[in-house]
Amino acid sequence: MSGVVYLVGAGPGDPKLITVRGAEVLGLADVVVYDRLASPALLDLAPGAERIYAGKEPGRAAMRQEQIDALLVERGLAGDLVVRLKGGDPFVFGRGGEEALACARAGVPFEVVSGVSSAIAAPAAAGIPVTHRGVAQSFAVVTASTAHGDGVDLASVARSADTLVLLMAAGRLEGTCRSLIDAGRPEDEPAAIVQWATTPDQRHVVGTLADLPALALAASIGPPATLVVGNVVALAGELVQPDPATTSAVR
Repeated sequence: MSGVVYLVGAGPGDPKLITVRGAEVLGLADVVVYDRLASPALLDLAPGAERIYAGKEPGRAAMRQEQIDALLVERGLAGDLVVRLKGGDPFVFGRGGEEALACARAGVPFEVVSGVSSAIAAPAAAGIPVTHRGVAQSFAVVTASTAHGDGVDLASVARSADTLVLLMAAGRLEGTCRSLIDAGRPEDEPAAIVQWATTPDQRHVVGTLADLPALALAASIGPPATLVVGNVVALAGELVQPDPATTSAVR
């Protein structure tokens, strides 16, 4: 009898940002296949489940994508309740579409459990709204690097929206900023890069497209990090959020 595969978005880093549905299926899981950017604390929600690490990082992967697809199908066909736990949202540069297709073509039931994407959460954590009345009426989300580490042609999207959010940007930040300037974004346009968003290790640097690479290098900003470009970045200084550890809010 076939099991079920749940493609669960783990959120941007803070384990409290997983959805109620995501936490629910983790509690039912027979096996959890998890990524590098999924908070380890979320595995505690599946205490009886088998844990299989399938994380990827630049230049290295615990499993090839084809192996992950095959594993999900194999365990689903074996009758297991499988949770594929992925950082952010499964369908936002998470290759969740490929995993869903593998299940669909093999006749394995699956459900996509959407997660909070770092494309929205990382800017917000640094005090940057991706849209703001009178400042930005549109935003676009782009990857700054492909799965094979190749560059991305940014010319066609550079001026397509008021705010640009570029994921996986830290490894080629200088080239990315230069490509955006060459495509017509102003050199002095506000820009920020946010590392380890929503976690205790979060850091961010604010500058302009021209000087951000040098500022990020001086601050030793590295992956995982999200680049935000647009006039909304100028709001970051005003929208400083209190440290949760010093507030009396429910935690």
